[in-house]
Amino acid sequence: MAIFDILGGEFIEVIEWTDDSRDTMVWRFPTVGNAIKYGAKLTVREGQAAVFVHEGQLADTFGPGLYMLETNNLPIMTRLQHWDHGFRSPFKSEVYFVNTTRFNDLKWGTRNPIMARDPEFGPVRLRAFGTYSMRVTDPARFMTEIVGTDGEFTSDEIAFQIRNVIVQEFSRVIAGSGIPVLDMAANTGQLGELIAKAIEPTIAAYGLTIPEFYIENISLPQDVEKMLDKRTSMGILGDLDRFGQYAASEAMVNASQNPGAAGAGMGAAMGAVLGAGMAARPASGPWGSVPQPGAATPPPMPPTGAVWHVALNGQAEGPFDRAGLERLATEGRFMRETLVWAPGQDGWRKAGDVPELSQLFPSMPPPLPG
Repeated sequence: MAIFDILGGEFIEVIEWTDDSRDTMVWRFPTVGNAIKYGAKLTVREGQAAVFVHEGQLADTFGPGLYMLETNNLPIMTRLQHWDHGFRSPFKSEVYFVNTTRFNDLKWGTRNPIMARDPEFGPVRLRAFGTYSMRVTDPARFMTEIVGTDGEFTSDEIAFQIRNVIVQEFSRVIAGSGIPVLDMAANTGQLGELIAKAIEPTIAAYGLTIPEFYIENISLPQDVEKMLDKRTSMGILGDLDRFGQYAASEAMVNASQNPGAAGAGMGAAMGAVLGAGMAARPASGPWGSVPQPGAATPPPMPPTGAVWHVALNGQAEGPFDRAGLERLATEGRFMRETLVWAPGQDGWRKAGDVPELSQLFPSMPPPLPG
C-alpha cells in the first residue's frame, strides 16, 4: 500500500531556490505529497546552502554547486534510508535552503537608559543606538539551534534576540571602559570593536557571525543635555563680573541717548543685568553648588567710581568721571547751574545741588545781612 502511495505522488526532479526578498534567511522547499526522485538535480547558488532533514534528523549540508541526488553523493542519506542494497526508488525528505549572504543595516538600541559611573559627572544614564550586519556561517547549527521546523525564517525573528545580547554586552563594556561621557564620541570605534568581540561567542553558538558593528550615537537624558548646554554657555561668557559691568555700561550709553525715560528704567535695567550675572556665576564643582550655611563667602567687589551725564549746549554728553568733570569746570563749561544726571538719581539736577559735585566749585560767601 505504501508503494502505491509513493508511485501515486509526483516525483520532484529539480530542487532550487531563487530568492528575491531581502530578509528571508531560511526557506523550506515544498515537498508535501511529493517525493524526491532518485537522481534529481539539486542546485545551490552562491550565497546559499542546502540542508537535508530526514525524519526530523539533519542528514547532510550542501554548499554552492550542482548535485545529483544519488547513492554515491549522499553517503549519510544512504545510511539513514538503507540504500546500500541499490534500491532505486523515490525518497521523502525535507530540504531547507539557507541564505548565507550578509544581512545589512540591522538596527539595535537601548530601550531603557543604562546606568553608568562617569569619572567627572558621577552616576549618569546613557542611551545608545546603532547598526550591525549578520551572516549565517554554520547552516547546520543555525537550523538546529534557531530555525527548527520553521518553513520560512526571516531576519526579524532573530534580530530581537541579538539586540538583547548586544545591549547586555554594551552595558558591561561601558561600565568597565572608564571612558568619560564627553569623550565617548571620539571612541565609538574602539567601543564598537570591544562590544563585537564580547558578543562573538554567544552569536557563534547560533551559527551566526557579526561582520560589522557600529555605534551611531551615545546620548544623555534631555535634562542633563540642557545642563551641559548651560555649562558650555557659561564657559563661553568667561568672567561673569566683567560681563555684567560691560552690559551695565552699554545700558547707560543707550539710556543717555534717551534722557526722558532713562531715569525711570536705568536702575531696574542695571539691577537685572548685574543680578543675572551674579545668579549665573558658577560655584565649585562641575555643575555648581548652593552655598551651605556658615560657609565663608568671598568679599564683595569694591564699588566703581560714579559716572555722570552732563547737559551741555542742550545735549546730553558723557558719561564723565570726576576727573572729566574737573576738566570741564576748569574750561568753564561746567558750572553750578549745569544740569547733571547719574544712575539711581531721580531726574536731572543742578550740579551745585549735588553734594558730591559741589566740591568742584569755589565756595561763595553768604549774602551780607541787611
